[in-house]
Amino acid sequence: MLAAGLIPAAAALLLAVIASLALGTAHIPAHTVWQALTAYDPSDTQQLIIHEVRVPRTVIGVLAGVALGLAGAVMQAVARNPLADPGILGVNAGAALFVVLAINTLGIVTLSGYVWFGFAGALCAFALVYGVSSLGREGATPIKLALAGAATTAALGSVTSAIILTSNDAFDQYRFWQVGALTRTEDGLLTQAAPFIVAGALCALVSGRWLNTLSMGDDTARSLGQRVGAVRALAACAVVLLCGTATAIAGPIAFVGLVIPHIARAFTGPDYRWILPYSALLAPTLLLTADVVGRLVARPGELQVGIVTAVIGVPPFIALVRRRKTGAL
Repeated sequence: MLAAGLIPAAAALLLAVIASLALGTAHIPAHTVWQALTAYDPSDTQQLIIHEVRVPRTVIGVLAGVALGLAGAVMQAVARNPLADPGILGVNAGAALFVVLAINTLGIVTLSGYVWFGFAGALCAFALVYGVSSLGREGATPIKLALAGAATTAALGSVTSAIILTSNDAFDQYRFWQVGALTRTEDGLLTQAAPFIVAGALCALVSGRWLNTLSMGDDTARSLGQRVGAVRALAACAVVLLCGTATAIAGPIAFVGLVIPHIARAFTGPDYRWILPYSALLAPTLLLTADVVGRLVARPGELQVGIVTAVIGVPPFIALVRRRKTGAL
């Protein structure tokens, strides 16, 4: 039954991909979209828009969505916290800060150069938030993690803002990241980003069985013979690869990693062997849908996808915080 459920999830993603290619600020007939994909004519302006703008934008949305959905699910399992999310826990803010530092101080302007700084920033922010929230007898509770993440995000965001206000180059590179966008289409961007996301996705997907045990607590996992340290290291590797690359190509998009694992869990139950693949399909569906909505509601301009996902994600976040048993997964 759970395997069969992946089929409608994949169909929904396919529909979101089609909508992302067909809909936008410029009206393009369906047959022109098909011609651009099957018999591309660069002299046709509408086909040029499809080929050079919408196709890369859609692929970026799929890659970033897969990364954020898987990273959110892994973080919720490792932290045993339903509020864990790359945006809420400051991981995206850390990656963004380190990328801006690389641009501003070292003059690095290519993804292959600053993606490593994104990884380092994601790892440092995650370690900081988890370490601070673990202080005290009760350990890293859901509320403490959310508060530590919010404080870290605010602090790192302030530093980032201070840097970009004093550097025109950093501001030009960062201005769309501040809200999250899928509009970056530099040459080689997708080929540079895809290997990192594929590697992170594989690390996440193969860890599903171990995450099931880890989510029951460290003592239980050890009693069942699991190497807790190794599993946490694998999970951290997945989160750093996924969040660092997603932030590098699309900016700090919040709430996707928070909402999607809960939607997946509603279909699969607590089994991370299924939560992870469902999240990998549902997250890009949400991200592409939000991007299409942002293009349509503000014609002839558009809303960046980070704004739309924030509007979608805030109500579930408030509902999760208000639940009595927020510690349960």
